[in-house]
Amino acid sequence: MTDSPSATGSILITDIGLLSTQTERGDIEDAAFVIEGGRIAWVGAQSSAPSADTRWSASSRCVIPGFVDSHAHLVFAGERSTEFAARMAGQSYSAGGIASTVSATRAASDEALQRNVAALVAELLRSGVTTFEIKSGYGLTVHDEQRSLRIASDFTPETTYLGAHVVPAEFRDDPGGYVDLVTGDMLDSCREHARWVDVFCDRGAFDGDQARAILSAGIEAGLLPRVHANQLQHGSGVQLAVEMDAASADHCTYLDDADIDALANSQTVATVLPGAEFSTRSPYPDARRMLDAGVTMAIATDCNPGSSFTTSMPWCVAMAVREMHMTPAEAVTAATLGGARALRRDDVGRITQGTRADFIVLDAPSPIYLAYRPGVNVIGEVWRNGELVEANSNSSSGGVG
Repeated sequence: MTDSPSATGSILITDIGLLSTQTERGDIEDAAFVIEGGRIAWVGAQSSAPSADTRWSASSRCVIPGFVDSHAHLVFAGERSTEFAARMAGQSYSAGGIASTVSATRAASDEALQRNVAALVAELLRSGVTTFEIKSGYGLTVHDEQRSLRIASDFTPETTYLGAHVVPAEFRDDPGGYVDLVTGDMLDSCREHARWVDVFCDRGAFDGDQARAILSAGIEAGLLPRVHANQLQHGSGVQLAVEMDAASADHCTYLDDADIDALANSQTVATVLPGAEFSTRSPYPDARRMLDAGVTMAIATDCNPGSSFTTSMPWCVAMAVREMHMTPAEAVTAATLGGARALRRDDVGRITQGTRADFIVLDAPSPIYLAYRPGVNVIGEVWRNGELVEANSNSSSGGVG
C-alpha cells in the first residue's frame, strides 16, 4: 500500500516504468529515485533503491522532468480573439497588434492583472510546467512596466524586462525618444524586479542598432540578455543575440546558414515557439536543420493574448514534432533541458542527484505519447519542489489498440 507523500521526510518514488532523466544516463527502465528536502537525493534502478520515510508508486508509468517554459508573456489584460479570427480568414500578422493589449493592460488594476497571471500559472502547472519565465512588455510606460514586473516577481524569479516590445503610439513619431526612455528612466525603475532584459528585434519593432543599445544598457544595469529574433523576416536579431552572449534567441523562423552556424558555435539557445506559428499561420522554423547543425534548442509556449494564447507545453511538443521535424525525444529534451539552458539553470530540466525535484508522471508508458496522443491530457501527476501539486484523477494509462 502507498502512503501519502510527506513534505518533511524523504520520499522514494518507485515503480517507474521508464524514467527519462535528460542526463547522460538517458532513460532508465524499472527506475526509482529519492526526494529529500525538495531535491533529488538518489536515482537508479528500483532493485538498488535505498529506504526512505515514504514510498510513492508511479504505477509503472513514465516519469519525465518538469517542463521549463522559458518564454511567456503572462502580465496582460484583455483578449484578441477577433484578431485571431481575422488571421484565420487571411489577414497577415504584424507586431502592431500588441497596441490593443497595451491599452487594456494600462487600464487594468493591479488586482486584475494579478488574478490573470495566477490563472495562467495554474494552467501551466496543470500542463506540467514547473519552471517558467514571465515578461513585461504590455505596459510600455515607466509605471506600467514596473508594476508588470513587480506582479510577475510574485510568481517566478525568472522575470524579463521587455520595455522594448514595440514603440507605443505616443512615441510613434519619436522612436529614438522611446529607446532613450527604455534605456533610462524605465530601466532604472524596472531593474530591481527583473533578472533578464529582452528586445523584439524585428520588422515593426526595433532595428539592430536600437536593440544593441537596449541590451547593452540592460547588461550594464546587471540584467542578462535574451532576444526576440527573426520571427517576421530575416534580420540581425540572431547575430545580435550571439554577439551579446544572450541566453536565447527566440522564434528563429527566418535563418540563413550564417545564423545557424553562429548559434551552433555559441552558448545561445534557439528557442522555438510553435504556438506563434500556429496562431499567425506563419512558416514554422526548421528545427531539423538547426539540430543537425548542433544548435541547442528549447521549446516554449510564448503564452500571450495575441499570437500564442496557449499554456499547453504538451501541445507545443506535439506541434514541434509534426511541423518542425523534431523527433519526440528531441522535442521533450527541448521542453525540459533545453528550456533550462535557455534560462541558464542547471537545477531544473533534469532528474539527477542535486537537482530540484520537479517532475511529471505521465499516464503513458513513454514520452512519445506527448506527440502520439495530441490534444489528450496524459499529464497524470505534477511534482514541484518535491511536493505533489497537480493530480489528474480522471486520467488512465494508454491502452492497446
